Amino acid sequence: MTLNESLSLTSNNASNPKQEQILQGAMQVFFRDGYAGTSMDRVAIEAGVSKQTIYSYFRDKESLFKALIEQITITRFHTLFASKELSGEPEQLLRQLAEVYLLKVGEDREYLSLLRVIIAESSRFPEMAKLYYQSVIQRGRQLLSQYFDSHPELGIKDSEATAHIFFGSLVSYVVVQEIIHGKEIMPLPSQNIVDSLIDLIYKHKP
Repeated sequence: MTLNESLSLTSNNASNPKQEQILQGAMQVFFRDGYAGTSMDRVAIEAGVSKQTIYSYFRDKESLFKALIEQITITRFHTLFASKELSGEPEQLLRQLAEVYLLKVGEDREYLSLLRVIIAESSRFPEMAKLYYQSVIQRGRQLLSQYFDSHPELGIKDSEATAHIFFGSLVSYVVVQEIIHGKEIMPLPSQNIVDSLIDLIYKHKP
């Protein structure tokens, strides 16, 4: 599924009150019980609908969880990733990308809960992790790599690797600080990460 298709699906979900009701109930169950511990019966109870109603919108538990991933990820990042290409002055754009990502994720309880479920279930249900990767990380890497290629003045030899380092560092920061409680042991201000990433990219500038 392409990002634009996902955006369309998410928009349709938001305009359908019953479907939104199901997704809200599913979110509570998935986050509380994990993917393996979630059943359509539990979702029906949490959402206050019949199981038949759920099946009229979602084929099975996997499609329900996919829709939930799409809703949570795409609605938060469409302002960054919906365009076909990134534009703007390099330092300002990179800072905006990093700060918006850290703000959208680091302070978003729903998103962090989703990440916990995906990480916990990724070995048993790799398709769930792949969908998240495609929706957020891959799309961001592709756009940023294309942007680097269009700005040869930055002197970046490997645009894909640099884009991977950029987004990988942001994801790693959130996982370490928020998911495995690194901020309680060795806190690191997010602004330090943003500044350091930009310095790493700009120090190669001719």
